[in-house]
Amino acid sequence: MEFFSEYAGFLARTVTLVVAILVILAAFAALRSRHRSKGAGHLDVSKLNDFYKGLRERLEQSVLDKDRLKAARKAEAKAAKQAKKSGEHKPRVFVLDFDGDLRASAVENLRHEVTALLTMATPQDEVVLRLESGGGMVHGYGLAASQLVRIRQAGVPLTVCVDKVAASGGYMMACIGEKILSAPFAILGSIGVVAQLPNVHRLLKKHDIDFEVLTAGEYKRTLTVFGENTEKGREKFQEDLETTHELFKNFVARYRPQLAIDEIATGEIWLGQAALGKQLVDELKTSDEYLAERARDAELFQLHFVEKKSLQERVGLAASVVLDRVVLTWWSRLNQQRFWQ
Repeated sequence: MEFFSEYAGFLARTVTLVVAILVILAAFAALRSRHRSKGAGHLDVSKLNDFYKGLRERLEQSVLDKDRLKAARKAEAKAAKQAKKSGEHKPRVFVLDFDGDLRASAVENLRHEVTALLTMATPQDEVVLRLESGGGMVHGYGLAASQLVRIRQAGVPLTVCVDKVAASGGYMMACIGEKILSAPFAILGSIGVVAQLPNVHRLLKKHDIDFEVLTAGEYKRTLTVFGENTEKGREKFQEDLETTHELFKNFVARYRPQLAIDEIATGEIWLGQAALGKQLVDELKTSDEYLAERARDAELFQLHFVEKKSLQERVGLAASVVLDRVVLTWWSRLNQQRFWQ
């Protein structure tokens, strides 16, 4: 019995020491991350031509016999040597990826990628954005769209490829492209605005629970979760939604003047084949097909900004990915965030 008592005491002291060390390390990490400059990270650049070349060479090694393979390699080396000797300069294509969530959090990397490519890109080059997003918060996608506007303003051709979905805020980004390519069954459109939130006022009233909402400013709070909503508040909330929708429509019409904006800005969605008929896209083609074609006569560079994150941030990010769809949707609606949906 005495042994177990001593062992329990030893175990308690050990656990206490370990917890204390972890607390100190966590505090130190938090202090370092607080003083680290925001946006610190690096830009990864990979040449997609090498990727496509590797695929082709691997297949050739399996399919061609030794003599044919040797002849193909020899002809390829000769062509490369002649191109280098002639001083031939191929056009450049800068490839970006945007995988959008509700917050459009990928804009934090997009802004740095756009800044980087604009230091070199010219009107003779091209930017290709592979875009996937079903929309989200107005301000987040507004900022993401503004980053793409920078490319257009610099006079650099912008092509947007949609393989799965570019709806709502996603289409707001896509419409900035001078050319929009879509897979046949990709989802596009949803040019509308929605906001919704629960109201438990009657439940609270049933249990004799009061909830006070104090504001300074007539429309500081229009609809609430716990308070009693008024018809005047509903009208103002609807008015704000209509105003946001009108801004959305005008933005799309500015970059896609060929659209019958009042006919397609109903919140409806269309698959790629139908979207082509509505002029929401310019051509049915996957991003793989388009980039493989461009790789034949241009140099393709894929850009990806990688932000440095502490251990705490990485753990937090992993947790947020798991809970993002459930918690963020509830929380955003609770706080009356408006969504491009």
